[in-house]
Amino acid sequence: MNHVGKTLLLILLIQCGIVAALYWPQEPALETMEPQALVALDPGAIDEIRVSDVPQMEAVLRRSGQSWTLPELNDLPADPLSVQQLIDGLTGSRTGWPIAKSAAARQRFQVADYHHQRSVTLRTESGEAATIYLGTSPGYRKVHARNAASNEIYSLAFNVFDAPGNSAAWIDRKLLQIRLPLRISRDQHSIHRTEGDWLTANGAIPDERELAALLSALRSLQVDGVASEAQQDALALVEAQMLLDIESMTGDISLGFFTLDAEHFVSSSEYPFFFTLSAFDFDRFTGIDFALLSASAPTPHEEPADDAKPTLSEAQTLAPAVEIQ
Repeated sequence: MNHVGKTLLLILLIQCGIVAALYWPQEPALETMEPQALVALDPGAIDEIRVSDVPQMEAVLRRSGQSWTLPELNDLPADPLSVQQLIDGLTGSRTGWPIAKSAAARQRFQVADYHHQRSVTLRTESGEAATIYLGTSPGYRKVHARNAASNEIYSLAFNVFDAPGNSAAWIDRKLLQIRLPLRISRDQHSIHRTEGDWLTANGAIPDERELAALLSALRSLQVDGVASEAQQDALALVEAQMLLDIESMTGDISLGFFTLDAEHFVSSSEYPFFFTLSAFDFDRFTGIDFALLSASAPTPHEEPADDAKPTLSEAQTLAPAVEIQ
């Protein structure tokens, strides 16, 4: 074959290669792929969540009617907003397109089966539904995530620290709040509510500022967490600095306030635990003057007792003399 023939053959081969490249079947381009949900699961069907972190600690959350509880902590109520945030983050309608799917990427982004920051397992009544691995963060309130049933890695709008592997971190911090108290007692001091008005034991009007401070503290009380096992044992032997007996619309409750090793705690007759409490909330309760609260002046419409009224002769004696001209 002469030189011209070789040149023509080379040109033909190049043209065939171009045609093959243009028409050969390919994977769909990312621009044409539909974004996939990380977990194709109805959020309402989830009835148990297990969150494990690096030290192999595990938090278990279980649905109970319309709320969530912590079975490892005697079914303490879980924070509903935190649980819903986790479910929404994992079952969101769209997660965008996968950013990677190789074994090296799973290792680098810490979403591998054997190397991850969090493992979240969602269960339904029929059994295990999905396991999701959470890893590194690509940006503010973002986290790399992978469904264990797939190799694709996604970036979710979620913070890995909002999925702790410790049951105590999931408790509802408002669980001790009392919004509608009817009677509040501390030692010999007592106030009660009748027909919308607060009165002391002797029918006087409580001090307005102290009453407002007490009711506000009860409505907004927030615990920081659950005391450790060692603290639970020590607090069981400590006398409370203050005890409040409260009758409310939902029943009778006793709150105890404690200090141990410069830390503050609160207990409730509703739960078998001591809870950690901030110094701010502790001072709000212990700083209330209950003696002043329950010893105010009589109500304005209250008439003096009969034996306190002056007799006619006493009134004549006390009346100023009038000189008759």
